[in-house]
Amino acid sequence: MKYWKIISDNLDESGWKWGSISTTDYQGRQFWVVAAEREGAGRFIVCAVEKLTAFLELESAIRTAETHARTPLRSRESQRK
Repeated sequence: MKYWKIISDNLDESGWKWGSISTTDYQGRQFWVVAAEREGAGRFIVCAVEKLTAFLELESAIRTAETHARTPLRSRESQRK
């Protein structure tokens, strides 16, 4: 099984709606755009030259945001100092 498919299955199981598209830029170079959203969690959109890289970046962005959301405000304020 492709690793990007494992990530997409994990998104499905976690209640995320997601989609991906391959397109080209004005010079004809291919790139991938992957987006995911979930009510109460926000929307994430990433692009990368490779499909797997796009899914890995999406997964990383979601995990970072979820970790940040679970960190109490007081802890975040002390980290800034």
